[in-house]
Amino acid sequence: MHKLTAISSALALIGISQVANAETQTDWSAVQQCAALKEAKIYDTQIIKIEWLPAGELPQDKNAAMSGASAKPVTAGAHCIVTGEIEKRIGVNGKPYAISFQLRLPEQWNKKFLFQGGGGTNGVVSPAIGKTPVRGSDALPALSRGYAVVSTDSGHGGGSRDTSFSEDQLARFNYALASTGKVTAVAKQLIEQMYQTKPSKSFFMGCSNGGREAMQAAMRYPHEFDGVVAGNPGFRLSRAAVAEAWDNQHFLKYAPTNEKGEKIVANALTQADLDVVVKGVLKQCDAKDGLADGIINAWEQCDFKPEMVKAELGERAEQKVALLNAIFGGAKNSRGENVYASWPYDAGLNTNGWRVWKHGSSQTAEPNAINFTMGVKSLAQYFMTPHNPAFDTLTFDFDKDVAKTAEIAGVNDADETDLSYFQAKGGKMIIFEGVSDPVFSAHDLRDWYNQLQANMKDVQGFARVFMVPGMNHCGMGPATENFDPLTALEQWTDEGKAPDFILAKAGPEMSNKAKEMPLCPYPKIATYVGGDENKATSFECK
Repeated sequence: MHKLTAISSALALIGISQVANAETQTDWSAVQQCAALKEAKIYDTQIIKIEWLPAGELPQDKNAAMSGASAKPVTAGAHCIVTGEIEKRIGVNGKPYAISFQLRLPEQWNKKFLFQGGGGTNGVVSPAIGKTPVRGSDALPALSRGYAVVSTDSGHGGGSRDTSFSEDQLARFNYALASTGKVTAVAKQLIEQMYQTKPSKSFFMGCSNGGREAMQAAMRYPHEFDGVVAGNPGFRLSRAAVAEAWDNQHFLKYAPTNEKGEKIVANALTQADLDVVVKGVLKQCDAKDGLADGIINAWEQCDFKPEMVKAELGERAEQKVALLNAIFGGAKNSRGENVYASWPYDAGLNTNGWRVWKHGSSQTAEPNAINFTMGVKSLAQYFMTPHNPAFDTLTFDFDKDVAKTAEIAGVNDADETDLSYFQAKGGKMIIFEGVSDPVFSAHDLRDWYNQLQANMKDVQGFARVFMVPGMNHCGMGPATENFDPLTALEQWTDEGKAPDFILAKAGPEMSNKAKEMPLCPYPKIATYVGGDENKATSFECK
């Protein structure tokens, strides 16, 4: 029998598919090691499917937007795909639950492991490719670099905006943090069985909820990970959910009515209104970094106030100013104390990436902004205790109800400021945040990082934050959002070269496509020092 035919027959018996014409390019020992994983014996784990995929272009990930990944095509070398389930069970609500995962194991392994973070409420197993979680980034994905990459739904199905899993106590705990540890343990056992050795380095990379998970990895599982990349992290997700309720209530309060007397949330601030605001912000703040180029690097110095453009806001100007002051001032209780951080004014506030979260585009009485379609359910079903799907978050009381988020915050939020073990073992953390993020405030991340520096010594030696002016949530906006944080992490962990800056290029929504800029470790900012304003070398981090 022909060698390829024999191997194909053997592999077919255990459910592996492979392409016949790849014979001359395939390491058959790797294929057979992949096949053997079907019989792996790991506690409370079922291997559902094994595949061998030859080198080539991979199908696009339809869920990429929720995790911040680019939709650009990916080419990868030949690799093994393991699909499995951990902790399969029936929940207290009678519904089936399991921590589903996908692990991709490249034929040419670089001896490293990367955990790919999720997005939204997870609920889907995205292709474990390890794309840089910034929509405008063209950086090489981890799988294409030779990493073994794992992804997970974190213990429930239903999609990235479904929170009905919250009925089950263990499902909540798995989503909050436990699935990271469980999937990591299983993935590392499968990696060792495939390659007969353990990973030399283990990283976690994600954006949004995946950014929260990355910070959780450093805080809750510091012994498992050598480095993390956390993008636009929902590290204080419970309070961000409170902030969404605050915004929703105020957008409804100031929304104009249509001819039927219905409130139209999208018209509370029109596109023309937001354009006026951004024009005013740029006029007031753009040049504070030494160059008026549409990028507000000195974002902390921006002292714009909506009253400055009141005369240009037209009809209902008084209400528009009041709305802007309310949402950018942050959620408050009746004593005027912030229960979530304020928000910076920036150049990316008039983009679709900002509107789609805050107040959307619907011209009906049903808002289509994500803060309404996902935020309302997540606050009532997941973040509040007791969990009550029928709770109307438009009646959320910022004096009485905030405390109801404290219980889940204790396990869900990644806001600890003691990372001493992670630091001591040599762990490295790179965090990036869009200054125009409409979901998680750059002020909140700044405040956490300042507290981390107050509580620990030599924080810059292991954890650095990079603010991206103009960038929305995990990308988009008028920003230099084409950058590569994974390479920066590799150089830091492998070579001891700390990232004094990360080179960033214009993203797809930036009008000046030639623009380059260094992203600087906070509190430094990119300051123009002369020369071609489109070249990163014309700026210094000061």
